Amino acid sequence: MLHYQRALKLNPQYWEPAQNCGMLLLELGRHAEAVKCFDVTEKLNPSAALYQMRAVCLSAVNRFEEAEADYEKSIALDPSLAETHNNLGLLHWRFGRLEQAFACFDSALALRPDFHAVLNNKAVVLLHLQLLDEAFATLHRSLAAAPNDAQTLFYLATLQLLSGDFDRGWLAREARWRLPSVGLVDRGFSKPLWRGDEPLDGKTILLHSDEGLGDAIQFARYVPMVAALGAKIILEVEPPIQQCLAGIAGVAECVGRSSTPAFDLHCPLGTLPLAFGTQLDTIPLAQGYVPAPPAARVKAWQDRLEDRLGPRTRFRVGLVWAGNPDHKNDHNRSMTLRTLAPLLDCDVQFVSLQKGVRDQDRAFLGERRDIVDLTQHLTDFSETAALIGCLDLVISVDTSVAHLAGALGAPVWTMVPFNPDWRWLLNRDDSPWYQSMRLFRQPKRGDWATVVDDVRRELEKRVAAGRAEQDQASLLPA
Repeated sequence: MLHYQRALKLNPQYWEPAQNCGMLLLELGRHAEAVKCFDVTEKLNPSAALYQMRAVCLSAVNRFEEAEADYEKSIALDPSLAETHNNLGLLHWRFGRLEQAFACFDSALALRPDFHAVLNNKAVVLLHLQLLDEAFATLHRSLAAAPNDAQTLFYLATLQLLSGDFDRGWLAREARWRLPSVGLVDRGFSKPLWRGDEPLDGKTILLHSDEGLGDAIQFARYVPMVAALGAKIILEVEPPIQQCLAGIAGVAECVGRSSTPAFDLHCPLGTLPLAFGTQLDTIPLAQGYVPAPPAARVKAWQDRLEDRLGPRTRFRVGLVWAGNPDHKNDHNRSMTLRTLAPLLDCDVQFVSLQKGVRDQDRAFLGERRDIVDLTQHLTDFSETAALIGCLDLVISVDTSVAHLAGALGAPVWTMVPFNPDWRWLLNRDDSPWYQSMRLFRQPKRGDWATVVDDVRRELEKRVAAGRAEQDQASLLPA
């Protein structure tokens, strides 16, 4: 890189060092610096390849309008670059411009019919529109072009699981280990992987979290089943959920990643459904499997709520409106607190369970004094579980707190987007994973308003039924 910079300093009209330096910076992920090099190149020797590379960098630094303009310039100079059409399609998809996205993907496929990355992208858009037959067909076409492509297999697994085909879905989902974009790390254990294929009696097995907190909570239900095979269970999960999951039946030790004891076999939590051949009608422990928090901890939360609110007189509802902003699907599953405004007029006491309040929500939360916010005391999920024990209902978007409430067997209403995560399946308002959960679905992409209206209507019914029960009870002789 220093040589490129020196050459350009000696001859400012020498465009090749500027472009080569930009390409190197692009490979290193230093996108903002790469843009500056490509800016120099553009003045000296604009080209389709240059605009394509600069657009990639501009997208990486969230300069999307400029990126779109560069992709258009690249196509105008050379419409034969399939990669450029694909990249522009992804940009359109990011902003919900579906017709333009499909047109770009089809342009790329007209140039390269077996371009499996483009076929995958097109399948994802079809999936988000719930055009499942077309998505399946597109993924099979992609597999024909690249039979062992991990990304294609992973997308196919998502479709299979979403449509209830667990037989093939669990196996295909193991492709996630070959996907850098998913962020999974092969731990390189010297001990063998267990996938349900050998006896466990007298063995010590490490069951370790391999995805998000919600996934770990969901799949921890398999721990008692592994223990029933005669194994000693070491459960390894992230610190925020460690104390909460330590009490699951069959856990001998619950540890963090930094202090793993010796073991004979290991299995990622997300592989346990495959190991047990789980079908829709054999999902275990849907009635709840995380033990109730200690009574003293629940009482501490009752006392905090009474200090703030006085004696309990109204229905109490916990609220979660956003998940982890770093989650790749966060834009699809989270909402702003203001979106819930129509719900907040119901005659109930709302209690925030929302950790990490975003800037756009903080001011609105401050204005709504009717939402009790004691989340500074939610130091881990065992505290959240104790607070849930003081509530009548949890209303949440698709995030880890919804899983926690379901795993506790607490009533929870989960608001899911039009294109749901695979675990919520399709066209049902219940969940085979959690008996205490009810699902409220978007009728079309991005339509949270209808979801909130549906939740409000059902909440008002629940409150009215509760009042009727109280009135009936008051008429009974003492």
